[in-house]
Amino acid sequence: MRLILLGAPGGGKGTQAKLLVEKYGIPQVSTGDLLRAAVAAGSELGQQAKAAMDAGQLVSDELVLGLIRERLSEDDAQNGFILDGFPRNTAQAEALDELLKDIGAPLDRVVLVDVDFDVLVKRVVGRWTCKSCGEIFNTYFKPPKIEGQCDSCGGELNHRDDDNEETIKSRLGVYEEQTAPLINYYGDKGLLKTIDGLGDIDDIFQRLLAALDG
Repeated sequence: MRLILLGAPGGGKGTQAKLLVEKYGIPQVSTGDLLRAAVAAGSELGQQAKAAMDAGQLVSDELVLGLIRERLSEDDAQNGFILDGFPRNTAQAEALDELLKDIGAPLDRVVLVDVDFDVLVKRVVGRWTCKSCGEIFNTYFKPPKIEGQCDSCGGELNHRDDDNEETIKSRLGVYEEQTAPLINYYGDKGLLKTIDGLGDIDDIFQRLLAALDG
C-alpha cells in the first residue's frame, strides 16, 4: 500500500496515518522527521539541509526528494508507505512521480480527507491541551466540564499562542493556493478518493479503509 493523504492543516491526516501504520505495518514518512533525523545524524544530505536552514533558506525540493529516496529504500518501506507533508504543490508531485517510477514503487492511492474550512478554524482556535496528561479539548466540539481544567487528571489546560484565527487562516490560504491543485492532479490520474473528515476518529478510519479497499 503506497499512499498519500491529502487535506488541509488541522484536518486529522496525522491521526489517520498513525492508525494506518498500526493496521498495515508500513511507515509514515514525514519530510519534517526526515530532515530532523538527517541533520541530527550529520549525513551529507543532513549537512546540506542544516546549511540551508541556518542561512534562513528553504530546503530545496531536490534535497527533500533525496531524503525520501533514501527512506523508501529501507526494509520497512518495501511493502508500502504513507507520505506525510510531501508533495505540497504540483511541481513536487511531478518530481515525486519520477522518483517513484525510478525506484519501481508507484502510488496505489491518494486519499483526500475533506473538512470544511470553517470547521478547521474552530478545531484550531478552540483547541486546549492538558499540560499534565496531554488530553486535548475544544471549546466548540469537546469543552472541559470545568473551564481551564482537564476532565481526566485535573491538570491545567494550555492554549498555544499560534492556535489563533489569523495563523490558521493564513495556513489555509497557502494550502488552497499551493496544495489544493493536487486534488485535480491526482484526480486526473485516477488515483484520488475523497472521504468526509468529520465525525468520530474511528468512523473516519472506516471510511478511509473503504476508500483504500475500493
